[in-house]
Amino acid sequence: MEDALARGHEVTLFNRGRTNADLFPDVEKLRGDRDGDLGVLAGRSWDSVLDTSGYFPRIVRASAETLAGSVGHYAFVSTISVYANLAEPPTESSPLATLEDESVEEFGDEFENYGALKALCERAVEDVFGDRALVVRPGFIVGPHDPTERYVYWPRRVARGGTMLAPGPLERPMQMIDARDLSGWIVRMVEQRAGGTFNATSEPIPMREFLAACPGEVDVAWAEDAFLVEHGVGEADLPLWSPDPRYAAMHEADVSKAVAAGLVFRPPVETARDTLEWDRARTDARASGLTAEREAELLAVLPSLASGA
Repeated sequence: MEDALARGHEVTLFNRGRTNADLFPDVEKLRGDRDGDLGVLAGRSWDSVLDTSGYFPRIVRASAETLAGSVGHYAFVSTISVYANLAEPPTESSPLATLEDESVEEFGDEFENYGALKALCERAVEDVFGDRALVVRPGFIVGPHDPTERYVYWPRRVARGGTMLAPGPLERPMQMIDARDLSGWIVRMVEQRAGGTFNATSEPIPMREFLAACPGEVDVAWAEDAFLVEHGVGEADLPLWSPDPRYAAMHEADVSKAVAAGLVFRPPVETARDTLEWDRARTDARASGLTAEREAELLAVLPSLASGA
């Protein structure tokens, strides 16, 4: 939003007005519901639509069809999770996840349907807009105002100091994108009326560099996946990490196409610093990751410690 306004665009927001409705008071706001209440969009026209919240293909298709004759370009924010096989580094042409029943409208207890549903949403937009559709597949989106509490665990933990547990090896690739880099690039792509599909996350950096970018001094105790799994450590305990071999390459998506199209990344130290500053200033922070007590228990039984960030 800030990027579009800063570049002089007139922006209209369409939503139900239930969350943070007071944000952007000077921007036009249309109230409705994507699931059956699109009437307020009738009789209007826009240069482009940026769809950041499409999860079910029926609803996304309804939005696309409603706007097909009044919008010149449709940008849809999807996800890296659309790929059928994240055990291997995906490119934009890698096979997509599928559902036996494409009418399903629930993510599943373990979000097992999420990627396939987003792939169907992509198809809905492309069916309606064709080469006027831009499909963006981000990886982990991070930075200030991240509501997931995942990434923020790491700068919080480094800032606390002492000896911290981290999933090895040191060169484990980590891949994510600062929301500000992603949004700025999408706005520029929309300005160009760019079409096509793009993986949009950072180029991988080693885990040791990821931690070194966080403000503070810490000794890192590197633990192998086997140790972590044996001791019941899960993805909620060490966010952004997964021991599941099905997701072995989730931090290794090919982003060369997006980079060639102008996607650039701020230094990881800037994202970590800004996120930590935001986290310290807010009043609604929630706990995430390992507690200090649980981490101490694991460190006490870690067979060997290899220190260094």
